Amino acid sequence: MQSYSHLLRQSFGNRLCETPPLTFPDEITLQSLWFNGQFGREFTTTDNQSVHIRQFGFWNRSAGPDFLHASVEIDGHLHSGPLEIDTHACDWETHGHATNPSFNEVILHVVFADTAHTSFTRAEDHRSIPKVVIPTSHVHDALQLPRYATATAHLGRCFRPLESLSTQAVSTLLKTAAQHRCHLKAKRLRLIKEAHGKDQALWIALAETLGYQPNKNSMAQLAQRLPIHYLKQHTEQTLALIFGTAGWLHPQIHEQAPAESKIWLEKLWHQWWKLRDTFELTPERAIHWQLSGIRPVNHPQRRLAALAHIAQHWPKFRKLSTHPHELVSWLQQCDDPFWNHHYTLQSKLSSRKLSLIGKDRIRDLLVNHILPWRISEGDQSASKSYFSLPAPATSEAVKRASTRLFGNRADKTNFLQKAWQHQALLQIYHDFCLEDTSDCADCPFPEQLTQPHQSA
Repeated sequence: MQSYSHLLRQSFGNRLCETPPLTFPDEITLQSLWFNGQFGREFTTTDNQSVHIRQFGFWNRSAGPDFLHASVEIDGHLHSGPLEIDTHACDWETHGHATNPSFNEVILHVVFADTAHTSFTRAEDHRSIPKVVIPTSHVHDALQLPRYATATAHLGRCFRPLESLSTQAVSTLLKTAAQHRCHLKAKRLRLIKEAHGKDQALWIALAETLGYQPNKNSMAQLAQRLPIHYLKQHTEQTLALIFGTAGWLHPQIHEQAPAESKIWLEKLWHQWWKLRDTFELTPERAIHWQLSGIRPVNHPQRRLAALAHIAQHWPKFRKLSTHPHELVSWLQQCDDPFWNHHYTLQSKLSSRKLSLIGKDRIRDLLVNHILPWRISEGDQSASKSYFSLPAPATSEAVKRASTRLFGNRADKTNFLQKAWQHQALLQIYHDFCLEDTSDCADCPFPEQLTQPHQSA
């Protein structure tokens, strides 16, 4: 069976080089991806100077340029100072940066779309500031967003060729798709590691997993603003730092809480009060949280509590990250006297005990981050663990992919037993179903399935 990456190349050919129309996400998301090194480190300015990012700097928490203390090599000359990220090249002028003294020392302006009319990146004294335009293809690679958010749940044309394949042949196809997905996830983590080190890459992966889809980006942004190397040195303040930076603490929080929580919350507030001048985010840089449609047990405050707990025990978590089975056991036993019986900071006491970290979150951490990384580093035991993990609850996307590929095939359930099979279906759904503009009519996937198998 040909590899999945080879199948993709054969399916799309030169069309892989073409990129669909791009709708940019909000600027904070672009900044987050930039900070994680997802656009790379080597660029060329609009006047053909070579750029190498040595140090991505630190998120600015207040007004002014987006990142401080960056280190950038431009045509072989090292520059240190602030760095500004804008969606469009003209934003420098429309946002008033050219007349704002806070932007006078900016060493690099990074944008994602140039403008049809001429725009200039200049300081107050009219000094020209080097500008980099991130190629659209880099943005597509970093965002990994398909053309459509969902595809209709009906039998696809690929059902016929798949119907004629043996169970073993279908399993081989799915395995190569899962391996391809695994490679993509490991690549992303390696870029974060190159930018900020292995511990920080693991910290961001953990935060994203705990955030799940609704608050994945918000949790990642928090982990970026509070690096694990800093929290390891301030374990006593970790809870206050996390909840305060996240924007959940305010002067009246303990006064508005149930009686049994007042003392605990008052202590948390007073810890944050001493730190807020340094760590509090201004409104325009605040982290936004998705609350609608979230079950109480999945409230982002509970996710933050789990993140704080692991941060306080980071050496243990870091050590067990190379021993998946032991990590699962340890994470399942994590608990906290307050969060064992509270849904939020100000909720009433719950009579039943609540798990700090659920089984699905642990499984997602393994299959999306820990194991792909270990596999990319040549860990054979990690590969064995990856292909033995039981399947989670079947998501809507997996159901749709299964319907389109397998219909009512008699052995359909055989392809839904393991987590890696779900990963494979999600990858095929992402690469073909969500990229197809013809509702199956012109999708190249079915024809590829009828081609003679060849190695890649």
